Amino acid sequence: MIPIHQLLARIRFDRDFGRGDFAIGYLDHDREGLVRLPLKNVVFTGGNRFALEVLLSDGTRIGLPMHRIHAVWKDGELIWRRPDPVGGGGDGH
Repeated sequence: MIPIHQLLARIRFDRDFGRGDFAIGYLDHDREGLVRLPLKNVVFTGGNRFALEVLLSDGTRIGLPMHRIHAVWKDGELIWRRPDPVGGGGDGH
């Protein structure tokens, strides 16, 4: 499976693939589940393969480690999902 940082780079830089409405699903420990967020709310910082920033609906910016991204949708269709850890109980979706 393609690593999340490579998928996000492809969305950003491959003009054909990057056309569409993208969203990410990240694990929110406070809400105890996945939060779906439009990719347009993601702020990419130069060269950081381990984290990015997201702009929440209330205007707050938070740091988001890449390992907390568990799903990506394009035009409403799931195109990427982080595999469940071996022996794990899943991630709530």
